[in-house]
Amino acid sequence: QVQLVNSGGGLVQAGGSLRLSCAASGRILSNYVMGWFRRAPGKEREFVAAIRWGGGSTYYADSVKDRFTISRDNAKNTGYLQMNSLKPEDTAVYYCAASRGVVAVARTSEYNYWGQGTQVTVSS
Repeated sequence: QVQLVNSGGGLVQAGGSLRLSCAASGRILSNYVMGWFRRAPGKEREFVAAIRWGGGSTYYADSVKDRFTISRDNAKNTGYLQMNSLKPEDTAVYYCAASRGVVAVARTSEYNYWGQGTQVTVSS
């Protein structure tokens, strides 16, 4: 099994930046996808971004496109979510997830492994 550890959350003012990390205990192979999801208070968990480990194809929710950047370091088995120009509405618990053979990258049910989440709070 792959275990994922989320880190990098915190409190930031609107317009600021944070970089979230997702460290995998097991090796992530080329057929895996790593995704990022977030859950704001009182709302459903929503898709943020995803990356195909092997080819590096990336996917973004419209709400974060051009502000967030997903990346990975294959050698470190770690994924990153760089969040710039943060807005108060970005406040949520952010979760990384991973699985192999993912087709619908925005669906939570596609992912077998989940990080514990990290809180991101954006103040105005």
